[in-house]
Amino acid sequence: MTDTVGLAEAEGVAGIRRIYYYSCVRRILRCAGAVAPAFILILFALSGCYSGSRPPRIGAAAPDFTVHDSDHTVTLSQLKGQVVVLNFWATWCAPCVEEVPSLVQMQERMKAKGITVLAVSVDVDDSNYRRFVRDHSVNLLTVRDADQKSNALYGTFKFPETYVIDRNGVVRRKFIGAVDWTEPDVIEYLGKL
Repeated sequence: MTDTVGLAEAEGVAGIRRIYYYSCVRRILRCAGAVAPAFILILFALSGCYSGSRPPRIGAAAPDFTVHDSDHTVTLSQLKGQVVVLNFWATWCAPCVEEVPSLVQMQERMKAKGITVLAVSVDVDDSNYRRFVRDHSVNLLTVRDADQKSNALYGTFKFPETYVIDRNGVVRRKFIGAVDWTEPDVIEYLGKL
């Protein structure tokens, strides 16, 4: 008999605990229901801080940097007065490899209009970088920044990523991912800067 009474009491306690748990959950949900609109409003307001349509550097002076590799020393500010297409890339990045020929073609076509491509490779391996530049006839101002300090200034960590900098050194546009730089819209945009 003791076992039966103990079992009944245990079920009663479990039943009470179960009821207490669910009533607690209901209270939490009621409170959350009252707080949810405010929470959603806060999230909406915070998302308005960066809507994705205008990256933070657009309209601001391009951060200056100097990159030294075994062949070149390039300082971004030395290119002031030209439209600079600043491209961060790597030889191991398939979209970068896809994009390079159109950058070379655009550079050849637009160089007379004062447009310069500065291609900053983030490759660690110097021999892979040199082989790629040679094998793909990369006829651009290109430099290797194995320490990735220049792209870190721009917040770039996925490649390719490209910034268009006007003649006064102001960032005007940002492209994420591979771009066909020979497209008429792109050529027209660059020609107007």
